[in-house]
Amino acid sequence: MVKFSMPLMGLMLLCWWATVTEAKYIKYKDPKQPLGVRIKDLMARMTLQEKIGQMVQIEREAASADIMKKYFIGSILSGGGSVPTKRASPETWVSAVNEYQKGSLSTRLGIPMIYGIDAVHGHNNVYNATIFPHNVGLGATRDPELVKKIGAATALEVRATGIPYAFAPCIAVCRDPRWGRCYESYSEDHKIVQAMTEIIPGLQGDLPAGSQKGVPFVGGKTKVAACAKHYVGDGGTTKGINENNTIIDFNGLLNIHMPAYRNSISKGVATVMVSYSSWNGKKMHANHDLITGFLKNKLRFRGFVISDWQGLDRITSPPHANYSFSVEAGVGAGIDMVMVPYNFTEFLDDLTFQVKNGIVPMARIDDAVKRILRVKFVMGLFENPMADLSLVNQLGSQEHRELAREAVRKSLVLLKNGKSAENPLLPLPKKAPKILVAGSHADNLGNQCGGWTIEWQGLGGNDLTSGTTILTAVKNTVESGTQIVYNQNPDLEFVKSNKFSYAIVVVGEPPYAETAGDSMNLEIAEPGASTITNVCAAVKCVVVIVSGRPVVIQPYLAKIDALVAAWLPGTEGQGVADVLFGDYGFTGKLARTWFKTVEQLPMNVGDPHYDPLFPFGFGLTTEPTKQT
Repeated sequence: MVKFSMPLMGLMLLCWWATVTEAKYIKYKDPKQPLGVRIKDLMARMTLQEKIGQMVQIEREAASADIMKKYFIGSILSGGGSVPTKRASPETWVSAVNEYQKGSLSTRLGIPMIYGIDAVHGHNNVYNATIFPHNVGLGATRDPELVKKIGAATALEVRATGIPYAFAPCIAVCRDPRWGRCYESYSEDHKIVQAMTEIIPGLQGDLPAGSQKGVPFVGGKTKVAACAKHYVGDGGTTKGINENNTIIDFNGLLNIHMPAYRNSISKGVATVMVSYSSWNGKKMHANHDLITGFLKNKLRFRGFVISDWQGLDRITSPPHANYSFSVEAGVGAGIDMVMVPYNFTEFLDDLTFQVKNGIVPMARIDDAVKRILRVKFVMGLFENPMADLSLVNQLGSQEHRELAREAVRKSLVLLKNGKSAENPLLPLPKKAPKILVAGSHADNLGNQCGGWTIEWQGLGGNDLTSGTTILTAVKNTVESGTQIVYNQNPDLEFVKSNKFSYAIVVVGEPPYAETAGDSMNLEIAEPGASTITNVCAAVKCVVVIVSGRPVVIQPYLAKIDALVAAWLPGTEGQGVADVLFGDYGFTGKLARTWFKTVEQLPMNVGDPHYDPLFPFGFGLTTEPTKQT
């Protein structure tokens, strides 16, 4: 029998207690530890499988709690229109997001996943959310503070559904309106796009004083990680063809398409998404010089770089023709997180093989994972991984709808007001015997919102979500004794025989997104042209264009008494009536050149052949009127 002295027993007990305490204390889980210490401690514990799992983002439909646990998946997204259930409530969203998160937290190291979604003009996938004007309209406001407030409101609505990451803002500089994503761009002028990066501190919170340049910042549970996209040159492709080739020298790239990335990084943007497009024939998803050399090394961006949807697949033509090559090229170029979004086991297997065989260096994997963990730590995901219901009342709140209505008012651009300056038509009188409201877009909430609304491509009609159409807004605004006649596409005889005081014609483009919106003719959707012709030939008319870009209007201009560019105003159509009837004045200025004919394109301010119908910066003004 072995005998122990009391002092020896005490020493052994102390050692045991110290071991137990050390086992319980895990450095990376301690928020008091410096960021670098937490990242280093966690990475030292991670296997290759766990590291590569962090680099994967999968679609909600491909995810489950078990998959998150089994493959150590780092991120989930909802693509355009991808929802837990049709018209899902914020409570349903929170529950769905938390279910996936439980899977991530049950892994050996408990690294939380980050859930991302396209919230590009408000929380646009979600039923009852506030839909703000698309960026093309916000550019016309010339109001960065307003855009910052929109960012803060959007962050609250996104967080209301349990989601901490938004794929916004798009800081493309659209140089050709034939591009189907032109409405996602604030302007053809990089200076306006730079100013509008104020949406980033709106989404993420204001960068604290003394912050290190390039380090991401997300200010707590009411803010979201933002994503500057699409890096770089997405708005400069030949003929505006989506995902095509931007032909421009390096100085041109730096001076036109790059400046807003500098601003975004200086404001602490958490992530940057790479563009499908090419620069001088080189796919951006495989461009090591611009992703690693310039963005990471020169601009000192310290957040993570994410691919676009199946962005690696599209490195080859046709897509996915040589996926192992695409994985090597994309990850090698400096992409940290890959939006796979479905065939994730193929990506995991290919990248694991390439690392084990020295094709992709371990240092590249470590760089990617370090950046992903940095964002997750900075935004407090380790301390607060589970969403709660504390913000559900923020979704579509009255305060946010009022903000959207203000944005609509400020985005409207008055292009013509009366056949002569001495006889302006606007503001319209609220008191009139009988007025006509016509056009395909007058009573169509889906057309008013455009693409990226409930569905990826958007939807027509009034059934998609809650909001106010322009027709309803007009009815809300005129005096009770004013008769409103709505006829979507009246013939000339109808207009002539009804003795209208004046007419409001609302026409434009149908909803579209990305390549589906590429257009070589930029014409108003039928029967818009005939509606303008029939109505404006017989009665004084104001034509309101609801579109994602300038469209062909010159052939009809002489017939039109007043012309308003309303862009894609979103759910709060009341803002249009506020200005038409003079409760507020017109203040918007074109952030895009309005061309005469498509043959002039591309044509941007400063070009030698600049001969616009309405120049960049143009916008007539009116004063608010008190109507008794």
